[in-house]
Amino acid sequence: MDLFDKEQEPAGTPESASPLAYRMAPRTIHEYSGQEHILGPGKLLRRAIEADRITSLILYGPPGTGKTALAKVIAVKTKAHFAWLNAATAGLDDLRKAIQAARTRKAKGLRTILFLDEIHRFNKLQQDALLPDVEEGNIVLIAATVENPFFYVNAALLSRSQVFELKSLGEKDLLDIMGNALKDRERGLGGLKLQVDEDALKHLAKMSGGDARRALSALEIAALTTDPDESGTVHITAGIAAESIQKKAVLYDKAGDQHYDTISAFIKSMRGSDPDAAIYYLAKMLSAGEDPRFIARRIVICSSEDVGNADPMALVVATSTLRAVEFIGMPEARIPLAQAVIYIAGAPKSNACYKAIEAAMEDMKNEETMEVPDHLKDSHYPGAKKLGHGEGYKYPHDYGGSVEQEYLKKKKKYYNP
Repeated sequence: MDLFDKEQEPAGTPESASPLAYRMAPRTIHEYSGQEHILGPGKLLRRAIEADRITSLILYGPPGTGKTALAKVIAVKTKAHFAWLNAATAGLDDLRKAIQAARTRKAKGLRTILFLDEIHRFNKLQQDALLPDVEEGNIVLIAATVENPFFYVNAALLSRSQVFELKSLGEKDLLDIMGNALKDRERGLGGLKLQVDEDALKHLAKMSGGDARRALSALEIAALTTDPDESGTVHITAGIAAESIQKKAVLYDKAGDQHYDTISAFIKSMRGSDPDAAIYYLAKMLSAGEDPRFIARRIVICSSEDVGNADPMALVVATSTLRAVEFIGMPEARIPLAQAVIYIAGAPKSNACYKAIEAAMEDMKNEETMEVPDHLKDSHYPGAKKLGHGEGYKYPHDYGGSVEQEYLKKKKKYYNP
């Protein structure tokens, strides 16, 4: 089926009844806002779209960043047949029908672009079904996903596609998008008598979490639910904007990129002695509902790996925090977590203990295992002395607490404080 075919819209559903975010989808590359890193003037993807020379590609990024909007731009621009499937609802039969139709078109000299939304929902078998036709050029695949394709898309399909990451939209992009919606009389809110305060728009942009769909939805709610004044003008203030968007949506998927990227930045901020950045990432994880015990465990690891014996109290603080988190729970657990984060970020750093155990583990894997020297072996059982176990052992306390003797068959240097 064709993407955005008017005949697919339910009867009696005019476009004006569609959500503002749907109506304001860009029709051309010039109307598209954001993603300058891949769509700016002279960029590869922009040149390919303008020249109608699209090859198979995978678009991934957070919700509301313009993946489907970009597909719409390509659909309008291309002379190829544009077909659409959503992996959340399409099955293998739907995929086979779309591919067979593409083969028929190819025999007539026509190209087919297949837009597959939410490709991460396709299993391995379904993704494998795409491979031969992508390889043979029967279809040009454009896939969209909110998940990292390097985790969710088959390697063979990735190798045949270009991967483009779409990033969360900045405040300026969101202000431009909302401004266009307020001016557009045909598709937007330009036909309404609106007065929107600048700080109201900035609040919506800030609280949308880089999601254009969320920003436009909140703007539309504010415009349609606010009573006009005596002159018939709908005045949208910052207070009304705040009511329209409610709580800010924190972009964080506890099983995906945001989870791993945020905890990575959190640890690296503590390691880099930046308490402010570390506290910010802590707040982000807690606000998104991350398990505080998971965070506490990572703090314990960091206290040994990155502080170690440069400040042994770091491990004491971290393990005490883990116990406190398990004992008191949220929301109060945020306080000891913050204390531990700030302590570790401010502590002197040493990874000597971490490097020591890593080097020893590497030797265990790659080198011959050394036998324990006889004088260090256990001599407390009957017959041990007959085997020579413990013979010649020097008790360190008899020598002031330290004594030179063979502790390893082969001299090794693992710990470098």
